[in-house]
Amino acid sequence: MKLKYIKFGYYIFFSLTLNLCACAQNKHIFNTDSNAKSSKIDSNFTLIKTINGNFSYFDVDVLDNIYLINQSKQLKKINANGDSVAVYNNVKKFGNPTSINVSNPLKILLFYKSYSTIITLDRFLSLRNTINLKKLNIFNTKTIATSYDNNIWLFDEQEFKLKKINDDGIVLSESNDWRQIFENVPSPTEIFDQNGFVYLYDPNNGFYVFDYYGSLKSQLPFLHWKNVSVSNNNIYGFVQNTMQSYQLKSMNIKTYNLSNIFDNSITIRAINGKLYLLKSTGLEIYQIK
Repeated sequence: MKLKYIKFGYYIFFSLTLNLCACAQNKHIFNTDSNAKSSKIDSNFTLIKTINGNFSYFDVDVLDNIYLINQSKQLKKINANGDSVAVYNNVKKFGNPTSINVSNPLKILLFYKSYSTIITLDRFLSLRNTINLKKLNIFNTKTIATSYDNNIWLFDEQEFKLKKINDDGIVLSESNDWRQIFENVPSPTEIFDQNGFVYLYDPNNGFYVFDYYGSLKSQLPFLHWKNVSVSNNNIYGFVQNTMQSYQLKSMNIKTYNLSNIFDNSITIRAINGKLYLLKSTGLEIYQIK
C-alpha cells in the first residue's frame, strides 16, 4: 500500500522561543559506589553509574540495555544491572558502521552507508540477515530505523521517498516524491518510530512528524540540534553547550546548562530520562531531574 502525503493539509507549526544558554564478560561492570551516587554536577543531574573503558560508540534501548563498541571492535550489550550479556565480533565486516539502531531490543540494526548495507542482529547479537540496499536500487540513504511492526524505515535520497522495507529487502510502502510536497526538500539525518508517529530530523529544517499512513502531522522548528533522540514523550537535542528537552504532550521546552558536563566529552545523548556521556575513560550515566 502506498503512503499518500497531503501537501499542506496537516501542518501544525509550533512557535517556540528557545532560550539557549551559551555558557571479557564481567558481572556488575558499573561503578555504583556511594561517592558516585552522591556526586552531582548541579541540581538537575546526578551521576549514578559509570562504565570504565575505551569505547568509540554507545547507544541505549528502551529497556536500559547499553550497547558499546570497544577497542577490539566488538559490539557489547550490557544490561541494566551492569552484566555483559552478549557480544558481536564482526562489527567491521563492512568498515565502521555509520549508525547502530537499537530502538527495538529484539532487532538491532547496523547500517553501513558506504556499502548501502544493513546487518540485522537478534537480542543475543547473533546475525539474522544482511540486506544490500543496492539490490533494491537504493543507492543513497543517510539513516535507518526499526519500524513499529518490526520492519525498517529509510529515506531514499535519490528518489526523495520515505520507504519501509522488510528483512527480505521487499519495499512494503513508500511515500510520494517529497519534491512534490515540499518547496524546500528536507534531507533527514535521523529517523525515529515512537508513540505512533515517525519523526524525521533535518538539522537545517527541524523535525517532520508523520503518522503511519503518511500524513504530515506537524513540523517542529528545532534547528541545528546534535545527538537528537525521541524517548518516551520527550525529544532531546544538544546545542551551544545546552541540552534541550521538548515535552510532546505539553509542548513545553526546557533548557539545561551543560557547560561542566561537556568537558572532554566525545558523545552525549539523553535517553529514558537519563543523560549518557561518553568520555575517553568510559561512559558516565546521569539521572535527569
